Amino acid sequence: MYDLVFEVLRRLQSSKVLSSMILIGSWCMHFYKYYFTSDEYVGAIRTLDIDFLVSTPLNVKIEVDIPNMLHDLGFIVRFSGDKGYIKLVHPDLIVEFLVAERGPGTDAPVKFPQLGINAVALRYLDFLAEHVIIINIEGLKIRIPHPAAYALHKFIVFGRRKKKDKKERDLEGALRVFRALIADKKKKDIKRIFLTMHKKWQKTVVSNLRGAGEDEIARFLEDFMLH
Repeated sequence: MYDLVFEVLRRLQSSKVLSSMILIGSWCMHFYKYYFTSDEYVGAIRTLDIDFLVSTPLNVKIEVDIPNMLHDLGFIVRFSGDKGYIKLVHPDLIVEFLVAERGPGTDAPVKFPQLGINAVALRYLDFLAEHVIIINIEGLKIRIPHPAAYALHKFIVFGRRKKKDKKERDLEGALRVFRALIADKKKKDIKRIFLTMHKKWQKTVVSNLRGAGEDEIARFLEDFMLH
């Protein structure tokens, strides 16, 4: 699976579109091991999905047919739901594309004809796009959310999950990344990024953590709100 992920990333970079995307979701946890200095961090992957947040407006001046580009690797186009969201499906990996939902929102796919794809619009993704780091590995420049933004975002969205297993997986991953930040002495980064959140989001984070029994972390973040 890892070799396949890296080949997808290499092809996106060679086609000059990777720089217009941010790798989000659980695969970030694998790449955070190149960010943290502590050997204690373990970025285990337990999902077949890899998600890319597409920048809008899209700064791509050439046409790249992503489904066709990945076809020889065994990816086929599948349409999800009654709205026709595109997924690129391989027996070992599912590639999906997302965009940040703004304004009143939409249930319709956001189309990127110059890439041959469409994307799902979701709330809170702008927050991830505002706090990005670049991981350099094997000749790739991979844009991913800052670990603090990743954890704080998950502290919001896990509370919106309907499926128990996904809710637990989101929370477990966020806690692992958050604790690695503390161990890596990144408290200032946590504070800086937390304070960029809307006040309502900050309160949601604290409330969700308390509801999950994570009172210590809730108090840790709440202290930033009070001082």
